[in-house]
Amino acid sequence: MKIVIAPDSFKESLSALDVANAIEQGLRQVIPDCDIVKIPVADGGEGTVQSMVDTTGGSIVSLEVMGPLGHRVQAHYGILGDLSNSGSNNDSDNDSDSRSNHGSATVPNTGAIAVIEMASASGLHHVPRELRNPLLTTSYGTGELICDALNRGIKHIILGLGGSATNDGGAGMAQALDILLLDNQGKTLPSGGAALANLAQIDMTNAHPLLSQCTFEVACDVDNPLCGERGASAIFGPQKGATPAMVKQLDTALAHYADVIAQSGMSDQREHAGAGAAGGMGLGVMAFLNAELKPGVEIVMQTVGLADKIRGADLVITGEGRIDGQTVFGKTPMGVLKQAKLQGIPTIGIAGCLGDNANAILDHGMAAIFPIIPHLSPLDDVLANAKLNLSNTARNIGAVLMLGQR
Repeated sequence: MKIVIAPDSFKESLSALDVANAIEQGLRQVIPDCDIVKIPVADGGEGTVQSMVDTTGGSIVSLEVMGPLGHRVQAHYGILGDLSNSGSNNDSDNDSDSRSNHGSATVPNTGAIAVIEMASASGLHHVPRELRNPLLTTSYGTGELICDALNRGIKHIILGLGGSATNDGGAGMAQALDILLLDNQGKTLPSGGAALANLAQIDMTNAHPLLSQCTFEVACDVDNPLCGERGASAIFGPQKGATPAMVKQLDTALAHYADVIAQSGMSDQREHAGAGAAGGMGLGVMAFLNAELKPGVEIVMQTVGLADKIRGADLVITGEGRIDGQTVFGKTPMGVLKQAKLQGIPTIGIAGCLGDNANAILDHGMAAIFPIIPHLSPLDDVLANAKLNLSNTARNIGAVLMLGQR
């Protein structure tokens, strides 16, 4: 019997690889000779770097970059290993500092793929709640991560949006890549979303020379335009500290930013679905990186070759921390289910808990879903016991499978 285990992480508790290992442990208690293939996956959000590195036996690059408020913070990104690898864990840390931008090339790595989460460098978790102010925060650190990957010779970068503290349209990212954003006096714009109102000129002359040689895929799971009632400032600004007055100021600044981008000869993408993602970073990556926005789960599944790895399986087990009515809208279990359905393979979901309308995924063809919590407990206990509860749930699933074999 071949069983493929392809879960997402359980946030605040277990990585996707930890989840897969716990499920395997439970299954082997009752099906010891089962052929198990573990494929830690993700949907482009938090945990994507670790999942994809674990799946491919890649490595983690750690470095110090500029955080959202201009202070140096620790961030990281992943370099994928063998894409035919089905889940070995071969992490290693490599320290560097991309602050010198494209002046410090390192070892060529032209066949590799880098995976970057914007939140690692420019995330909301880097900003104390009382200091959150999207008028000032910058995406510069995300640009530094990209720069470091380019300096290593990488020509394919996957960038996950989401969780950002910024509303600068990716302007900081562009500046880290030596794209000049200038005001009417020819001076470099300061950091932050408010400064975009003073943008007069974009100079790409000295942009990182390897940008044009790199393919960028951007994981984006929202369809918001740049501006307006559904735009970056109105929808995402308040959680980043924006008051109603700030929202209006930021929205006007982003609209002006888009005007200057269009006047500079780049296509006007402000209404493109996802342009408003991550404080307008969606627009920034399309303009400056020539990136394509795609659903995160599709990028991950395609990159790790999930379709090939599940071929011939008798069962696929997937899961995430919470399965609810939103799971069918591009979350990892739904992405895995779609791939399995194409090959006629039954799929079971395991979750930390089941939320409202969790059965929606059953209507899409999932065979069954199981929560792992055996009884009511404080949240800290639930998180601490996740591995044991996962293993126990998987053991019971395995026992039912063996009954069917009889």
